[in-house]
Amino acid sequence: MWRGSLQTLFSGIPLAVRHRRPALLARGSVVLPVGWRRPYTPQPERKRFYQNVSISQGEGGFEINLDHRKLKTPQNKTFAVPSEALALAVATEWDSQRDTIKFFTMHLTTLCNTALDNPSQRSKEQLIRAAVKFLETDTICYRVEEPPALVELQKNEWDPVIAWAEKRYNVAIGSSTSILGPSIPQSTKDTFVSHLASYNAWALHGIEYMIAQLKSLILSMGLLDKHLTVEQAVLLSRLEEEYQIRRWGAVEWAHDYDVYELRARTAAATLFAHLCSESSTIKHKLMQD
Repeated sequence: MWRGSLQTLFSGIPLAVRHRRPALLARGSVVLPVGWRRPYTPQPERKRFYQNVSISQGEGGFEINLDHRKLKTPQNKTFAVPSEALALAVATEWDSQRDTIKFFTMHLTTLCNTALDNPSQRSKEQLIRAAVKFLETDTICYRVEEPPALVELQKNEWDPVIAWAEKRYNVAIGSSTSILGPSIPQSTKDTFVSHLASYNAWALHGIEYMIAQLKSLILSMGLLDKHLTVEQAVLLSRLEEEYQIRRWGAVEWAHDYDVYELRARTAAATLFAHLCSESSTIKHKLMQD
């Protein structure tokens, strides 16, 4: 799939034709299905008030300590996560802050707060339905009819990912140039519902956030299965944007900032989902032994 076609096809290409996708809500640079609830909005910056960061094991899981104070969630719950690895990752976020705490850089902390407080009070089933809902507006299933170079680019880069997903999960997905998108069989949706049900609620919060960043359930499944890297998934999710930028140019710093931010959010969501999943898998194996 990665044959240098991006660099070859980006030269001398006119402006892409954009789809107006139904049932979508634009929020900044991310397009989300109506009804999706983002994790907690990061707090404003504040001066660093602690010297040392450590973790300890409590009754509810692994806790984060800022000096001798336990970290709390926005709803004043004890910040306790299900795995030591996740606690270490969160502690690293807090320890890496300098004179000022920049909450907008602490994606793992924000995801943990969302999982702990669950401000919208959604059940595991509701989280799964919200994630599968993205399949109806999946970025890589929407195709343009012109210009020919963009049609070829989408075919060369997106078709192999769809083919992988169809084989991996034994489903039919396809693609469409219709404004309504492809007609996804109910059996395909049921398969993804069943697959996502194998994850715990913590991991599902991360998976939903990952899907929202990439605007694609399929790319997110590729990340979870380690079929794609974060860099590959982000590039594929931004295929049309990158196509236009190569033709028309980019704002000097804004383009790179957007890409790095998307990579950071996607990487954090992927790490969060894996660490939460590994915890439940280990516990399950220990119980079996």
